[in-house]
Amino acid sequence: MRIGLLASNPDLPSNQRIMEAGEERGHRIRFYDVRQCYIKLDAEHPEIHYRGGRLLNGLDAVIPRIRPDLTFYGCALVRQFENLGIYSLNSAAAISHSRDKLHSLQHLLQQGLPIPTTGFADSPLDSDDLIDMVNGAPLVVKLLEGPQRRGVVLAESKTAAESLINAFKSLQANLLVQEYVKEADGKSLRLLVVDNKVACAVERQALPGQFRSNKQHGTSIVAARISSEERRIAIKAAKSMGLRVAGVDIIRARKGPLLLEVSSSPSLDDMEDVCGKDLAGALISAIEKQLGWKRRLASPIGTSDASSNLTQ
Repeated sequence: MRIGLLASNPDLPSNQRIMEAGEERGHRIRFYDVRQCYIKLDAEHPEIHYRGGRLLNGLDAVIPRIRPDLTFYGCALVRQFENLGIYSLNSAAAISHSRDKLHSLQHLLQQGLPIPTTGFADSPLDSDDLIDMVNGAPLVVKLLEGPQRRGVVLAESKTAAESLINAFKSLQANLLVQEYVKEADGKSLRLLVVDNKVACAVERQALPGQFRSNKQHGTSIVAARISSEERRIAIKAAKSMGLRVAGVDIIRARKGPLLLEVSSSPSLDDMEDVCGKDLAGALISAIEKQLGWKRRLASPIGTSDASSNLTQ
C-alpha cells in the first residue's frame, strides 16, 4: 500500500517508528509535512499537492498526526483526503472533536463517562462561585486553546485561583476550572486504544514538586495493570469520539476512575519502550484490516516470488 504520514516533524521518535513499521510490513510509506501540502477544490478534478507540485491523489491511506496549532488546516487537509476516497486512520471530524476540550468533556458526560467536576464561565465576576462549583481550592485551571499538556496550572489557594482566573479572562482566554484529585498523587494512566482495543497501558508519575505527569515537566513511566472498568472507559471514550487511534488519560480517584483527556495524536515511543510492544505496527495493522490487506504466508523453499509477501 501507499501510505502517507501527515505530521510536522519527521524526527519525532513516534513518527520514525510509524515509518519503520510501515516499511517493515512492505508498504510504501512517506512523510508529508502538513504545512507543505495544498489543496485544489474542483468539481471535476479535485487534487492534493505536496511541495514541488507532487500529486498525492494516489495514496491508499493517511495517518494524521496533527499538531494542536495546526488543527484547522490539518483537519481541512485530512477532510480533502477523505473526500477523494483515501482512508484516514483518524477522521478529520474526530480529530477536530478531540481538540475542543469543552465539547469533548460535554460529549463524554453525555455518554455516561466519568470526568472530574469541571466549571466554565465567561465573566471574571463569577470566579468565586466557579471555584465553589469544583469544591474549592486547590483546583486546576486549563486553557481551552492551550497546546496538549500545556496551559494547565494548579492553583493551591482560593486567592491564587481567583488571580489566575481573572488574569486569563482579562486576556479573553477561554478556560476551564477542574477539581484537583489529591489522592491521585501526581499519577495518571495513559491507555493507547487502537481499533477499539487497549493496545498498551502505562502509569505516569510526576516528579517531586510537580502535580501532573508529562514529558514537558519530567515523569517516570511504568507498565500498568488496569481494571476492567478502566479498560471499558478508555474504549468507550475513543469509540464515542470516532477515534480509531487514541491516547486516553485517566486518573484514579476515591470515587473511581476519571477521564482527563482523549488525544488523537498520542506518543508511541515511550509506551513501546515500557510495554515492549510494537504499537506503531498496530497502527499499520489497523489500516490493513480496514482496507482488506492480507499478509501472505512465506513461500515454501524453492518457489518463486518469495520476496512478494503482501496482497490486496
